[in-house]
Amino acid sequence: MLPIEKKLGIEFKDKSLISRAITHASKSPLNYERLEFLGDSILDFLVGDFLFKHSDKDEGYLTVIRSHFVSENYLAPLFDRLELEGFVIKGKSMGQALPKAVKADIVEAIIAAIYLEKGIEEARKFIENNFELENFQNVRDTNFKSKLQELVQAGFKCAIKYETIKTENGFSSSFFMDEDKIATAEGQDKQSAEQNCAQKAIGILFKE
Repeated sequence: MLPIEKKLGIEFKDKSLISRAITHASKSPLNYERLEFLGDSILDFLVGDFLFKHSDKDEGYLTVIRSHFVSENYLAPLFDRLELEGFVIKGKSMGQALPKAVKADIVEAIIAAIYLEKGIEEARKFIENNFELENFQNVRDTNFKSKLQELVQAGFKCAIKYETIKTENGFSSSFFMDEDKIATAEGQDKQSAEQNCAQKAIGILFKE
């Protein structure tokens, strides 16, 4: 049994599957990238299936909650909680610490490997054992971009867009409705800048 199998508590007949799931492109062309593509879809489906069965909320609410559990910001800390970094096979060019995006991708690749080896129910078991989905009601809706889009679509007939640029201290994002600039905000990365901008725009447009 490979060390990663012992860590996960899952034995693979096809060792190449789990080996690929933890191999970075800097080490080999046989790496996690294709598995990550599949794992992303499986994770979306299984988290959505869980939420659908355990909540009677509307699709807007469920979409926001699902986005929390499948986001890079959730998957990367999960990777750390599972203590997977020491199992990753990588080239010297990667350096010591893995980027957040790589951590998230490897979790998705592992889910795909489990699905291909053991089937959908074993993938479901892995997710439900490790993702704390039962706590979904405690998730705070911080997807301000999604909320802003819903509010604008319900009350206005216009095109919306974000223009985000890199600055000395991070990123600056501006929100436009047609050609009108509504709000501008800063953030350490592109995603946080746009979320901060959307939150500010909601306050301006809807007095929340």
